[in-house]
Amino acid sequence: MTDNNPGAEPAHDENKLIAQRREKLHALRAQSNPFPNDFRRDGVVAVLHEKFADATKEELDAALHPTKVAGRVIRMRGPFMVIQDGSGQIQLYLNHKEYNEAQTAVHKGLDLGDIVGVSGHVFRTGKGELTVWAHELRLLTKALRPLPDKYHGLQDLEVRYRQRYVDLIVNEETRKTFILRSKIIDCIRRFMNTRDFMEVETPMMQLIPGGAVARPFVTHHNALDQEMFLRIAPELFLKRLVVGGFEKVYEINRNFRNEGLSTRHNPEFTMLEFYQAYADYRELMDMTEQMLRGIAEEVIGTTQILYQDLMIDFGSPFKRLTIVEAIAQFVPDVTVEQLSDIEALRLLARKCGGEANESWGIGRLQMEIFELKVEHLLLQPTFVTEYPTEVSPLARRNDHNPLITDRFELFIGGREIANGFSELNDAEDQAERFHAQVAAKDAGDHEAMHFDADYITALEYGMPPTAGEGIGIDRLVMLYTNSPSIRDVLLFPHMRPQHG
Repeated sequence: MTDNNPGAEPAHDENKLIAQRREKLHALRAQSNPFPNDFRRDGVVAVLHEKFADATKEELDAALHPTKVAGRVIRMRGPFMVIQDGSGQIQLYLNHKEYNEAQTAVHKGLDLGDIVGVSGHVFRTGKGELTVWAHELRLLTKALRPLPDKYHGLQDLEVRYRQRYVDLIVNEETRKTFILRSKIIDCIRRFMNTRDFMEVETPMMQLIPGGAVARPFVTHHNALDQEMFLRIAPELFLKRLVVGGFEKVYEINRNFRNEGLSTRHNPEFTMLEFYQAYADYRELMDMTEQMLRGIAEEVIGTTQILYQDLMIDFGSPFKRLTIVEAIAQFVPDVTVEQLSDIEALRLLARKCGGEANESWGIGRLQMEIFELKVEHLLLQPTFVTEYPTEVSPLARRNDHNPLITDRFELFIGGREIANGFSELNDAEDQAERFHAQVAAKDAGDHEAMHFDADYITALEYGMPPTAGEGIGIDRLVMLYTNSPSIRDVLLFPHMRPQHG
């Protein structure tokens, strides 16, 4: 019996179907190898559809174009069958009158999910559907588990994330999302390469975690008997390369942060991080705007991107606001003068539902208010600048106001997408800020930075004026693919263990 609609079966019936398929497999093993690897196709489905898109039924009947295709069986109805390969789907026609007993047995023994190879010719049915007339049918892989119901697909998000391989088989939108992700990353690489940036690789296991304010994962190197950390950012290593004379470098890297799971956070994630000597943060803002607009135009085909219910405009110039301007604009009844008064800020932070630690300065309090009341309102692409020095331990102080840094963050759809700044290349200033971070860590801040003595040594050799930036690839892909959760754009997102 062929299970044409297995996903609708209860669990005990599914187990019965699996048992039936195992019986078929055992019978096949007695006759020949049910997992051969000697069938070679001469094309993929998408190419066939493209090549014969304009061919009429009469033209195809006259020419009898031969073809060999392979794919997974996803539908069966009488003599017709639909297979799916990595490029798309195509219908097959199987005429038992042409088959010997062995070929007929192969056809009758097929189940949904089996992978087959077909030799035949291309024709068009009376209804106009491009089809392969299968002269020879071979089973290449026997699937032991039934596919989900073709009418309802795989809807359970938990199952989709845990069994992404099934999700990719049955959900075309999932496949499209990850094809677009690949194209977006390729577009970013070409953007960087054409601007003479060099792609590099830096260590993923580090003796000192640095380059970001985050809690690291801890591991142990047995041979060295050394505690090590999975990197939270490649920043300090990339800047070492700028010291060494590589003036434009970038890395598309995996970072690891020992933090919570959410629709926006995964413990490991992908970043683009890049550094350019003899540039400042304003030049990187211009470059970032060009990059994101270019991705929209090239990969998506439009600069107007729908994200959930919001139409995001990548075509217009991105807004630019300072931290103080953003708070004054979006928080009711707040004046610019209040934002430089520490007691007024403490009251405002508490009124906003945030913390107001007595040890915090003006900058930390401003950031608390900004994160609680402003970030989620920055829907259209907006660069926020002039971040407080107190919360920017690696950024260069502003020449005119030492309380702020030459730093920006880019927000789109209420989410941080990028973080960049003119780099701090003063070794003594950097050492002081590292000491302040160590003091914060000793006081209980698990996310504060370590003191990286070797990085200070590198700066003492002299790093040219430099600007650097990190862009969250996962969040960027969420925007371009209209995906509500970061798990939708990660092939294998982290999940809590299943019990029972």
